[in-house]
Amino acid sequence: MNENSHRWYDLDNAAIIIPGSVRGCDTRVFRLVCQLKEEVNPEILQRALDDTVPEFPYFSVALRKGLFWYYLDSINAHAEVEEDHLTPLAQLYRPGERTLLYRVTYYRNRINLEMFHVLADGTGAFIFFRRLIVRYLCLVHGMEIGTMETEVSSHEEKSEDAFAQYYHRESKRSDWKKTTKTKAYHIQGDPDPNQRSHLMEITVSAKAFVDLAHAYNTKVGVLITAMVIESIVKGMSVHDRQKKPVVISVPVNLRQYFPTESVRNFYGLIYVRYDALKYDGHIEPIIEEVKQQFAAQLKKEDVSKTMNSFSALAGNYAVKLVPILFKEPTLGIASSRSHAGVTGSVSNLERISMPEAVADDIDHFAAFMSSINFQLTIASYRDAMVFGFVCGMSDTRMMLEFCRSLRKHGLSVKLATNDFEKEGG
Repeated sequence: MNENSHRWYDLDNAAIIIPGSVRGCDTRVFRLVCQLKEEVNPEILQRALDDTVPEFPYFSVALRKGLFWYYLDSINAHAEVEEDHLTPLAQLYRPGERTLLYRVTYYRNRINLEMFHVLADGTGAFIFFRRLIVRYLCLVHGMEIGTMETEVSSHEEKSEDAFAQYYHRESKRSDWKKTTKTKAYHIQGDPDPNQRSHLMEITVSAKAFVDLAHAYNTKVGVLITAMVIESIVKGMSVHDRQKKPVVISVPVNLRQYFPTESVRNFYGLIYVRYDALKYDGHIEPIIEEVKQQFAAQLKKEDVSKTMNSFSALAGNYAVKLVPILFKEPTLGIASSRSHAGVTGSVSNLERISMPEAVADDIDHFAAFMSSINFQLTIASYRDAMVFGFVCGMSDTRMMLEFCRSLRKHGLSVKLATNDFEKEGG
């Protein structure tokens, strides 16, 4: 980067509360994983990264604190590939440091991209990651990049703030205050004493899971959410079931409603609520409740209410004029209330496709997001559906209960964690 290319960016409207919400194991970092069929060559991976970075100048930034808001400031930093040696989802942003907000690592057959959520959501980051993987495999096989499909969007389109583009001040907003006032059930357990995230990677046949969803006359996202809810409820005491509902937040990719080439955050949220007292030992009633709530909230006009709520906060003149020194405590309280209103989150990435010339070199993809409570991210590639669980507590019984549910439904399960590894059938 030269001086003439120096730029700074406002945080997008979903990112403005993120810097103040980093605490403990919730580093607000997510990880994308590509598992190859051969060991990674780090020198070639570095070349691939060097070739990819110039196509995404928006990612070559550091987070800085201004008078009124944080902002992203472009920096002349070289992204270096490293062997994976840190705790997964380790902190990327440290106040006062002018460092990149992403890292690329490898271990044996795996290539990882970890990114601070201020920069992008999973969909946006995957545009960068996919380009990196394609470039790496082209170099490995000596193929010309010109023979492969490439990104055609401009630098400006990639760095566009889609929230700002599509925000309509007169549009209705979701009742954010009502959401933050909800007190949801939280999975019981002690936080990890070392503030370490516990990851669990569960792999099943994508075809088998789709067939299972069809057997229940529903869609994959509905069935996953219902199975998560059932796994949580099974771990609740009778007393717990009487006190608070299970509330699952589900991020929704707004790119399916509003066309944009942006790699930045651009998502809405829906919330699925379930009264645990209703549970009768069968999953079918849960599926029907989840299905109804998905149908009621996944309309364009309803999903966009969340977008307008994000935008309204950033556009509020009273909030704008308050120095960030005084804003941060309020934003931190808002983030804490939001966490209190949610049991956990389930995010389903779109089905991943890769160019045929390199597709056979890839075994599967996976994704993980840090969380105080728990976060499940699903990535599907060919016949590998991977559930990426993250929990900030040492007790992972809910995740194991989810595995048992998959097996109970006749699915063969492969399980791995950052604590131990094992396979099951």
